[in-house]
Order: sequence, then C-alpha cells, then structure tokens
Amino acid sequence: MMHFLSIVIPTYNEAGNIAPLFSKIQTVCAQMSYEVIFVDDGSTDLTKNELEHLARTSTHVHVLTLKRNFGQTAAMAAGFDASKGDVIIPLDADGQNDPGDIPRLLAKMEEGFDVVSGWRKNRQDGALLRKIPSQIANRIISWVSGVALHDYGCTLKAYRSDVIKGVELFGDMHRFLPAWCAWQGGKVTEISVNHFPRVIGKSKYGIFRTFKVIVDLMTLKFFSGYLARPSHFFAGTGLILFSVSIASVSFAIYDKFGPDLFAKFRIPLLLMSVFFRFGGAVPDSHGAFG
Repeated sequence: MMHFLSIVIPTYNEAGNIAPLFSKIQTVCAQMSYEVIFVDDGSTDLTKNELEHLARTSTHVHVLTLKRNFGQTAAMAAGFDASKGDVIIPLDADGQNDPGDIPRLLAKMEEGFDVVSGWRKNRQDGALLRKIPSQIANRIISWVSGVALHDYGCTLKAYRSDVIKGVELFGDMHRFLPAWCAWQGGKVTEISVNHFPRVIGKSKYGIFRTFKVIVDLMTLKFFSGYLARPSHFFAGTGLILFSVSIASVSFAIYDKFGPDLFAKFRIPLLLMSVFFRFGGAVPDSHGAFG
C-alpha cells in the first residue's frame, strides 16, 4: 500500500546537520510520496537560513518557524498539526536517527499496526548521562502506562495520522504518544533502528531532563487511570477530605464534652473541618456540589 508520508523534524540550533539529513531523506524516499516539515524551534544559529534555502530549492520541504524556543514537544505538535500525510514520521534533526529505517517502519506498519516505535538498541550516547537514565525512565513509563517499549525516548516512530491527529501535547508528552495511541485502541509495536553518534553540535538534553519526565509521568498516571472515569478520582479525593472534616469536628466535640484537654485547638479544628468539607465537595450530575 502506498502512503503519503509527513516527515516532521523539530529543529533547534542544528546548522550543519540540515542539508546532510535532507539528502538522506531524498535518497530513501525517492520512490515515495512525501513531505518534510521542518519546525524551527527558535534557533539562534544559521539553522533558519539553511531551512529557508531548502524550502526554496525543494517542493517537498515546508518550514514552520516558532517565535522562540518552546521545546521539542511543542515543535512536534506544530508539525503534526500542519501535516497532510496518512502516516506521520517524526525524526530528530541531529543526524543520529537514520532515515534509512523509514521503509522498515512502514513495512512493519503494513502488518496491521497503528504505531511502530523505534528502539535504539545500540544507542551511541554516553552511558552515565544518557543511557542509564533513559533505561530507568523507559521501565517506569512502561510500568505506569501498561505499554511495554524499550525506548520511549526515540523520536523515530511511524504513526497513522488518524490515531495521532488531535492529541493535545504538553510538557515532554511526545515521548508518551505510543501509550496514548494504545489507550485509544491503536495497535503498538517496536522495531530496532540504527543510531549514529552526533557529529555536529551538542546535545540539548541532559540527566536533569529525567526529572521533567517524572513530572509528566504523574500526569500520564492520572490520565491512564481516570481519563474515562474522572469522577472516580474526584469522588475518591472528596471522600478522603470529607472524612478528615468529620474526624476534625468529631474530635473537637468529643474534647469539649469529654477530657477537655485541647481547648486551644478546638477553633482550628472547626476551621479545618469547614475547609476540608468544602474541599471535599464534588459536583453531581446536575453540576451542583454536594
């Protein structure tokens, strides 16, 4: 089956990497229908000039320019929104992903999958700052999401557009997209892909990025457990707060007519009871709080 491909490439200060990457894409996709959407995420070097040159010389290239650096997820979301293909393939601009893997991703997709995720099995990065934190993060994400992948952080993936279009992305949520697609009923798999050492420029990511992933993982956990039944989350939280409210006022009354040992704490306890009572209110089906 012939696909129209949208290759989305978030780009930030990658001068020198753009032309070689596009040359490889041209070679690999010569017999395919495709577009390449470069999203310049507020670059401060000559990246913008290189992208504008490509857009002038190739009808396959489209360039989106963001006013400042918003981050990879925002850049990727902009590219997804502008894409016209029935298959969307995000790709790193640093030359470490191999466009030569695109036919293999498409071949795997033809087996009936909606998402084919790349796995950098022989990753060409430093172990301490990149590999080990990534392995830990991947195991946690797989455990929380219920979708077991070796390499959530690999940008090179293939998505059917109908399962990815309209998904709201924020934070570093682009790495969780396979899980999102699985929750929507999509079939997800992975294949090993090539990974090359960076030749030009410096990596934009470090070990501290892992902490941002953990924050987004908390959001992921909420959506994975309560996206289809948010009332379960709010009702459970409301029940806990309401129970604390009842316990506070009960203790204050008991002490008033009982041991009379905590007189100076009664007013704070009553105030806390009122606070938790309102904090534990949840809306019913008519929008009223009870």
